[in-house]
Amino acid sequence: MQRINISLGGSQFSRIALGLWRLADWNMTPQQRVTLIEQALELGITTTDHADIYGNYQCERLFGEALAIAPHLRNKIEIVSKCGIKLVSDQRPAHHMQHYDTSRTHIISSAENSLRQMQIDTLDLLLIHRPDPLMHADEMAEAFHYLQKSGKVRHFGVSNFTPPQFELLASRFPLVTNQVELSLMHLPPLHDGTLDQCQRLGIAPMIWSALAGGRLFADESERGIRVRQALHSVAEQLHVSPSTVAIAWILQHPSKPVVLTGSGRIAAIKEAAQATSIHLTREQWFTLWCASAGKGVD
Repeated sequence: MQRINISLGGSQFSRIALGLWRLADWNMTPQQRVTLIEQALELGITTTDHADIYGNYQCERLFGEALAIAPHLRNKIEIVSKCGIKLVSDQRPAHHMQHYDTSRTHIISSAENSLRQMQIDTLDLLLIHRPDPLMHADEMAEAFHYLQKSGKVRHFGVSNFTPPQFELLASRFPLVTNQVELSLMHLPPLHDGTLDQCQRLGIAPMIWSALAGGRLFADESERGIRVRQALHSVAEQLHVSPSTVAIAWILQHPSKPVVLTGSGRIAAIKEAAQATSIHLTREQWFTLWCASAGKGVD
């Protein structure tokens, strides 16, 4: 699988990333988690995506258990995590309401806790999970400088930021990605400047919910049916699955997105990996865009 520089000065990532936000739901033993990582590596998937809050603050620990019994895997993968959301949880009894916290203290403590949970020394990339109305760009940059200088985090980025929010934080510290939602059921990043900004800055966006959380194959609205029919048509032309086409459609954007998977099934991960070898014609790409938009191009 192709690997790309996530930014001009960033690490190399695989075009498909192993998304592990549901890891706690998969009821895998530590050895089964090791096997999943190994199977992903066999497909060329080297990048893994996490967040401190995933699985009620448990997914990073589960991943760390796998690395503890197969420590040689650490040097074969890139580890991404996120922070900035505080959940109401039995794991965090001091939290009385869900809210954002992008203070220097919280960013540093969250990153250090992620390292402990995953039993590693360094995160390849740390993202701010959501834009915080109270985010203080200078204070956040101080946290980033500290974590980078101490060797605890190599690079920094954001998730779900608008272009102006990205520009604000990037004016204080170099950011290497913006992880955003994009799918055939969610088109705004194509048109609101998000992916244009990525191209201008030479950074690769990371994409979550590429299959619209499964709605691509279950939505019975007029739009959902229309998109599904277009997907099946293109999939038949290319002799691949509709999910492979849906991911290939995203990968074809010139900003060179990295697409996250969301399944623990190796068959689904293989379909995602196959998308990296599929090329849509412009007519095929716009057939899908028009089906989603509900209109032709002007």
